[in-house]
Amino acid sequence: MLNEAARALFTGPNIAHVATLLPGGGPHSVPVMIDLEGDHLAFFTSPNSRKGRNLAADDRIAISVTDRENLVLSALVRGRVVKRVGGDAGWDIVDRIFAKYTGGPYPSREDREAYLVEPEHVSVPTFG
Repeated sequence: MLNEAARALFTGPNIAHVATLLPGGGPHSVPVMIDLEGDHLAFFTSPNSRKGRNLAADDRIAISVTDRENLVLSALVRGRVVKRVGGDAGWDIVDRIFAKYTGGPYPSREDREAYLVEPEHVSVPTFG
């Protein structure tokens, strides 16, 4: 479960970084827009993207987020993608996340799905 400090960082308009595993076992990290969907972290991507293909092969994921106004405040999560949401339900999540960052819905109806992550390990490091 996410604690309140982590929830605040993931619900704010902060860019997160998602790390997945490449076919050879190496890390692949990319920035994503993110939010909460119930008790799960939610982000979106194309199932055909590198991260989408990585997660189809191995559902383990690491996500970090840093407060855009206080760069020493961050949350780190390790977990698994437990659900992919496509169709209209997926677009509802994609549009909500995109609007949080831009003020409007995702601009095109390309091949996108929402990915729901169940946190298994959560830390909110403190500095100073």
